[in-house]
Amino acid sequence: MGYDVHITRRVEWSDENGSRITEDDWQKYVASDPELVITGFAELKTPSGEIIRINRPLLTEWRRPTKQSLVWLSYCDGNISIKNPDEECLAKLRQIASKLQARVQGDEGEYYDE
Repeated sequence: MGYDVHITRRVEWSDENGSRITEDDWQKYVASDPELVITGFAELKTPSGEIIRINRPLLTEWRRPTKQSLVWLSYCDGNISIKNPDEECLAKLRQIASKLQARVQGDEGEYYDE
């Protein structure tokens, strides 16, 4: 499991009503950010060497400039989500949210805005 943080335009990220980030909004933002690329999949290698692949439309890689690790941002139901973000990830999410006229909100409803 893990803890997700979301970029959302809704008062509560899980609410079915309210403004959504559209797929077009997300695709246009990603095209404007050279650190992001929509791959549609993520692959992870387990300690035993097995490859796990997740396929999801608009799944996006963030190639962090300060670390040699990838972070995946997932578009789903009008929100962008990331699992277990560190401070650098939260800063990136705030940057993205400001451009998308959205906010950064955790699973339990707390905001991570500056």
